[in-house]
This record gives sequence, structure tokens and C-alpha cells, in this order.
Amino acid sequence: MGAEEHRFPCETCGADLRFDPGDDRMICDHCGATEPIDHGPWTQAAAIREQDFRRAIEAGLGSAEMEEARVSACPNCAAKIEFDDAVHSTECPYCATPVVTGTGAARQIKPRAVLPFVLEETEARKEMSDWLGSLWFAPNGLTEYARKGRKMSGVYTPCWTFDADTTSRYRGQRGTIYYETKTVTRNGKREQVRVAKVRWRPASGRVARFFDDVLVIASTALPAKFRASLTHWDLTRLEPYNPEYLAGFRAEAYTIDLPEAFTQAREIMDRQILRDVRFDIGGDKQRVDHIDTEMRDVTFKHILVPVWIAAYRYRGKSFRFVVNGQTGQVAGERPWSAWKITFAILIGLLIAGAFGYLYGQGQIG
Repeated sequence: MGAEEHRFPCETCGADLRFDPGDDRMICDHCGATEPIDHGPWTQAAAIREQDFRRAIEAGLGSAEMEEARVSACPNCAAKIEFDDAVHSTECPYCATPVVTGTGAARQIKPRAVLPFVLEETEARKEMSDWLGSLWFAPNGLTEYARKGRKMSGVYTPCWTFDADTTSRYRGQRGTIYYETKTVTRNGKREQVRVAKVRWRPASGRVARFFDDVLVIASTALPAKFRASLTHWDLTRLEPYNPEYLAGFRAEAYTIDLPEAFTQAREIMDRQILRDVRFDIGGDKQRVDHIDTEMRDVTFKHILVPVWIAAYRYRGKSFRFVVNGQTGQVAGERPWSAWKITFAILIGLLIAGAFGYLYGQGQIG
């Protein structure tokens, strides 16, 4: 999946084609020619095949499942981005740090599927600008810079998805709320009050759940709070991996490997299983003492999802914003305007002072 494989010459003028977000085609920005995406003779369901997790961990994957990707590592955020071989230096799309390209190669698991971009760059920029405009106390200069600044970078971010069939046996307690009437003394008077208490009884049982496509972002280039907001994807629109979808975009190599990703996925599954157990125990309150989960038929996929990224330097500080390339959801580092905050405080003090003066003059109250 080297960067050179993502270049497709236009048959009309020879310029590079790019994937056209929202349309199942590639387009030439030079002459306007379009070409349909070559899907091959397969069906979507047959092409996106799950891979056995245990076999991958214990025995490893064959050479057909692996690839050598030429990537450049950002010295600041550690993102591993693929760049065109003709580019020798550029900026990291995640943090705007200068990057020298061609710094190494990595052997990794091939992606199985890709979620194509739906939003054009102009649409993503509008979503980001609207989000910035809705923030109180955001610097006006940053908002204008974002609206008039350079284009956002389209990056395919790596993810792992996991399927698992689970059965969980549990022990715990079911709590039932009941009330007792007691006599208390308040302000020298005796009163009767109802006091809530909980009656606990042992509970045990079994719950089962099949997990489908539990998603883990496989990149550490963005802060955890950003990654947490980039989990809402319509994975029913996944397409079998095709480098034509990557034409004109960058792709990041994963920095969270398969075992670590499964640990994160297991935490997501365990939280859901705990909710299932509490629901199964029932009652008014629940205590869960022990859960023993058996996992069967664990499978995984390596997929790529679309993200528009903007990294702006404003008055010596770096601000990062990401837009979900499918839904338009925005996440970003919250900018603050010192003078707006100071102005708001002064206005608040003036209002409070005016209110106190009028109250002292007896004109209100």
C-alpha cells in the first residue's frame, strides 16, 4: 500500500486522478475527466472477510496478508503517514510539525476495507468553521484564519474492528427498596418519616451477547479525547479495500497493534457485559461480585476511515481540529480568547455593581 500505488493517471491528460468524495468515481482536477471506481467481480459481503484473531496472534499471518508500507514518522505526535515519493519534506497533517519524508518502512497487516470519504474538503471546512463560530470566547482571529487558511488534509485513519460471541456467568445481589416509618424530632416536634432501605438477595445467572464490529482507532497521533469522538461510523457502507479510494489522500499506518487494540476492545465489551448483567439481575439496585466471560470465534478486520484534519498555528500555539469525513462531526482543541473573557468579566462586574447601587437606593427589591 505504498504511496506510489495511490496515483492513477488520467487517460485524457495524464494528470493524477483523485477520488471524488460522495461519488463512486475518480476525477481529474486538471481536465475534469471522470472514471468509475473499479470494484472487480466480487460482492461486498464476500470481499470483506473477517480474519481469525487467535490464529493471527499465535501463528501469525501469511505473507499474502502482510505488506511493507513506506511511511514517515512525525517527530512530534508520532503519526506514521504515507507520502508521495516525490515529496521530500512537508508538514504533519495532525500537528503541523515539519516532517522529513522517506524515513523508514514498516511491515504491517493489510487493510481489508475502506470507508470512503463522503464530505468534500469545502464541506468539511464549513463544518469546522461553523463549530468554531458556535464557541463562546473563541478568538476571532483564529476563526477567520481557519476560514481563510489553507485547505484541510484528508487522511484515512487506521482502525481495528472485532467480532466475538460471548457467554458470561455472574454472581451478585439483587436489591429491593422498601420503606420503614420512623419517629424523629425536628425543631422540638416529633414527626414520622419514611426511610428507604435496601433488602439484598443473592443472584446468579448467565448472559450472552454477540459483538459485531467493535471499533478501536489504531492511531495515537490524536489525543484520546479526539479518538473517543471518532467512533460513530456507518460501517455498513464499508467497501473492500481498493487503492482507488485513496487517490489524492494520505493514509496513516497503525501505531496501535493488534493485541493492544483487542485489549481496548475487550474493555468496551466488558462494559456492555456489565450493563447486561445488571439488567439481568433486575430489582431496584444491583451488586455484581463476579463475572466470568467465555469468548468464542473472535475475528478482526483492519479498516481505514476518512478524517479531514486541520492543524493551525495561531500566535505561537498549535490548534488541531478533526472532522469525520463521513458524518461531519467535529472535534477540536478548545481555543480561548483572553480579551473576550476579560471583557465578559468586566461586564458582569458592571452589571453586579449597577444592581447593588439600585438595590441600595431602594429602587429594586
